[in-house]
Amino acid sequence: MKESIEKNILFSPVLSIEYLSGSVVSKQVIKNKVGNVTLFAFDEGEGLSEHTAPFDALVQVMEGSIRIKIGAKQHELNGGDAIIMEAGIPHALHALSRVKFMLTMIRGEA
Repeated sequence: MKESIEKNILFSPVLSIEYLSGSVVSKQVIKNKVGNVTLFAFDEGEGLSEHTAPFDALVQVMEGSIRIKIGAKQHELNGGDAIIMEAGIPHALHALSRVKFMLTMIRGEA
């Protein structure tokens, strides 16, 4: 697979990233000074430990299931679901099954 997505070419986000056993895989779709879009593929049981981000981030699950903890609240998302993680609020992600999702972060203030 290519390391980034070509511009002006039709692509399928869910087919543009592959799972890797026991790993978290990420692939940058687009990045510029105002934001970025990244594809992720987590193997079952993998995740990201609690951290914060300086900007809101939209998570769109393409396939599989993931648990996202935002602050003290847990959310279970499945293919087709989306959630906005608020800037500055600690969050963590844990794959309940193999999961692919797209994360969109816009830098700036509302």
